[in-house]
Amino acid sequence: MKKPIAAVLKSKQTVFTFKDISLLWGLTDKKSVIAGIHYYLKTGSLYPIRRGIYAKDKDYDKVELASRIYTPAYVSFETIMARSGMIFQYYSQIFVASYLTREIRINGQTYVYRKIKSSILTEGTGVVNQDGSAIATKERAFLDIIYINTDYHFDNLGPLDWDKVFDILPLYSNKRMTKKVHQFYDDFKAG
Repeated sequence: MKKPIAAVLKSKQTVFTFKDISLLWGLTDKKSVIAGIHYYLKTGSLYPIRRGIYAKDKDYDKVELASRIYTPAYVSFETIMARSGMIFQYYSQIFVASYLTREIRINGQTYVYRKIKSSILTEGTGVVNQDGSAIATKERAFLDIIYINTDYHFDNLGPLDWDKVFDILPLYSNKRMTKKVHQFYDDFKAG
């Protein structure tokens, strides 16, 4: 049974769900999609990551996978803070905002899912789509960390755009958090 594997291979994405493949192939018949996936798994054209999630090969983007295992979800917290130079601690885990709290390990990579209230999780302000990955901006990740932690140390708040921080802040509707953000801002301005 031949399926248009070229549609998967030409895609910029490296990670595909069953639904993604079904849409790329233009098929609505579940049995045909399953048969096609099994065929391409046997031939090595698709790489199985976990049930219902596949990749072009073993060199898939782990950050892309992080936001696709449980949806809705987006990469945030320490992963973004470290990339932005706001914390200097190295974390090998990928931290993700999600509707559940869970830690899983796939092919040697640990993914840490932290539960965030649904109304915050599904609001797209401060979350961007980069090559198939849902990723928080540094301002959104900063606020996510403050939302779930009562006390957190940041090494460098210089990269933040404080106007964006204050634009996103009302989304959380949290008085403790608002007070803490203003405290961080005042400390940053004081130098």
